Amino acid sequence: MTRIDTLLAQGPTISFEFFPPRDAQGEEVLWKALAELEPLAPSFVSVTYGAGGSTRERTHRLVVDLLTRTSLVPMAHLTAVNHTRDELASILTRYRDATIANVLCLRGDPPRDASDSFWELERASDLVTLAREVGEGRFAIGVAAHPEGHPLAPDLASDRGHLAAKLRLADFGVTQFFFRLSDYLGMVEDLAARGCDTPVVPGIMPVTNVRQITRFAELSGAELPAELTERLHAVRDDAAEVRRIGVEVATQLCQDLLDAGAPGLHFYTLNRSTATREIHANLGLSRR
Repeated sequence: MTRIDTLLAQGPTISFEFFPPRDAQGEEVLWKALAELEPLAPSFVSVTYGAGGSTRERTHRLVVDLLTRTSLVPMAHLTAVNHTRDELASILTRYRDATIANVLCLRGDPPRDASDSFWELERASDLVTLAREVGEGRFAIGVAAHPEGHPLAPDLASDRGHLAAKLRLADFGVTQFFFRLSDYLGMVEDLAARGCDTPVVPGIMPVTNVRQITRFAELSGAELPAELTERLHAVRDDAAEVRRIGVEVATQLCQDLLDAGAPGLHFYTLNRSTATREIHANLGLSRR
């Protein structure tokens, strides 16, 4: 039962994120990526949880499969939206009983087509508290952070206040993806000024598709820097060049983060391995 907080205490971590496949073809793509990334010996890997619990069983199955079929250390995402407290306790109990040691607790956004979403646990911090109770000390618990502020927060200051509060209850944080080093460092400095030193791992999403990354950025509240936008749009019809620029920019951001003392790097793979493997090689990262 390897815990992520223990890994973070040992030095910078490298981690990869995946989502549960919807069908047999997606399953094949995912396991191909896993086979190509497992030799890099990441510190841990995470599995997302669909809006409103839409991937509840698929997430559980994949997390357990990772634990039993691979050498990887899995972390399960869990969102509070559209779940009762008892339902969430049941999900956490199943993870505890399956010896899953790591959970990322999220408030969660409602499904896009849902008009009757609810939160019995109103904040991510409430889910962290529940995970502590159910886990009986066995879970390392993470929470999400937005370097540029959560898109639904009224302002950055209030968002940072809520972030500091939930990080004090958790063991670590993982950020939404971002593109400017200054956004991450500003968040860490702000948290430190609030007396919060819980490690927050920066999330990295290499640009491999202009339309896709633009949509993701709009949904997450991340801002594509003007210089990067100009470079990408100048070559938007050349997929290979878009990928090259995306990998180059992500590699530099990762190096700058490590140089600045970031506790690790968390790669949003979108169930593909190529860009992540290229950045990993560019950085000359040692296998852990």
